[in-house]
Amino acid sequence: MLTHQISKPAMPARVVVLGARGFVASNLIHHLSDQQIPVVGLSSDDLDLTASSSASTLAELLREDDSLVFISALTPDRGKDIKTMMKNFSMGQSVCNALVRRSCAHVVYLSTDAVYADETTLVREQSCVQPESFHGTMHIVRERMLIETLKATSTSLALLRPSLLFGPGDTHNGYGPNRFVRTALDSKQVALFGGGEEKRDHVYIDDVSILTAQVLAHRSAGVLNLATGESKSFREVADCVAALVPGTDVQPSKRVNPITHRHFDISALVAAFPDFRFTDFRIGLERMVEKATAS
Repeated sequence: MLTHQISKPAMPARVVVLGARGFVASNLIHHLSDQQIPVVGLSSDDLDLTASSSASTLAELLREDDSLVFISALTPDRGKDIKTMMKNFSMGQSVCNALVRRSCAHVVYLSTDAVYADETTLVREQSCVQPESFHGTMHIVRERMLIETLKATSTSLALLRPSLLFGPGDTHNGYGPNRFVRTALDSKQVALFGGGEEKRDHVYIDDVSILTAQVLAHRSAGVLNLATGESKSFREVADCVAALVPGTDVQPSKRVNPITHRHFDISALVAAFPDFRFTDFRIGLERMVEKATAS
């Protein structure tokens, strides 16, 4: 569960974001800049977290009143094997080594709902953590790295576990809204796995940035799932995309994998941020199509 260390939100002195070129981080940096919050974005070109020297470089850059947002990761589209997982572990080790050398005011880690067991159909923050992929395993290990590293300090740690993300600027082409919009615009086709029966919770990227900024403002600590509480089937998503891109053909396929669903109990999120409202799913899709056709 998430608890606020600062009841009245206050602008962070400075936010350092690791993974600046990525889908989530680039959106967050833009949002923080719009809010006139001092932000330093570091990409792998600026700081290669897999290099042994990166810990000392990051430690030298950090200030005691900084908030550090750790988003850097090799995502599944970059590899789903042991080698990729080990590189991600190396990044986590570098960040933790830096935090041992130089403490900061707050650490926020962007994890994933893949840390939960696949068969968990209703997810809460207290749900069993039992990842069934290298990607999920990587994130839960990095969460533990940060927890153990920061135990000896007064640094607050927030672990955010988002569900499936969509929006303009996606770099992963993941199955769902991001891929469906791209293929609809490119070829007027949307290909489904089976009939697209699986239900998932889809979160618009701007909402992740807004919620992360609020976590920073409250210097929140603990675990929070980032999900809307409303799951849609991939068929529903495909039909929404087809309605926005006339002439799009939705193509089911022969089912290979069993049908699974995932829903979220968002009571903890509502309790932490009672005034927050998620972007309507269709509005998010409309923004994606508008930006894609304008570029």
